[in-house]
Amino acid sequence: MIDHVSVAVRDLDAAARFYEIVLGALGLTKLESRPTTVGFGKAYSEFWINLRADMTALAATSGAHVCFRARTQEQVDAFHAAALAAGGASDGAPGLRPHDGEGGYYAAFIRDPDGNRIEAVTFVASR
Repeated sequence: MIDHVSVAVRDLDAAARFYEIVLGALGLTKLESRPTTVGFGKAYSEFWINLRADMTALAATSGAHVCFRARTQEQVDAFHAAALAAGGASDGAPGLRPHDGEGGYYAAFIRDPDGNRIEAVTFVASR
């Protein structure tokens, strides 16, 4: 099983502010801050952003893809709205994704300012 994941960012302070807002919508907080990395989580740091100051801006189709589990559709919606308000870009508005299976896959996708693709998902009962 996976213990934690990380993504590269060009500006650690700006990315930390972005992720505090976006991940806050899912109940995660900033738990650790070091000179070149910041960790977010609930009980321990599960998601890290790592400074890569010499990194160039990522193309819209590159970067990491990380998916967070949300408890409700409202959390998915709030995640997406928070990301847009904080300077991220939509890469898929909140909604059901029937092509991802019959399990009521409700997700939203955003791109952070460095091009990483971040998703929030919950599973809703069939109607």
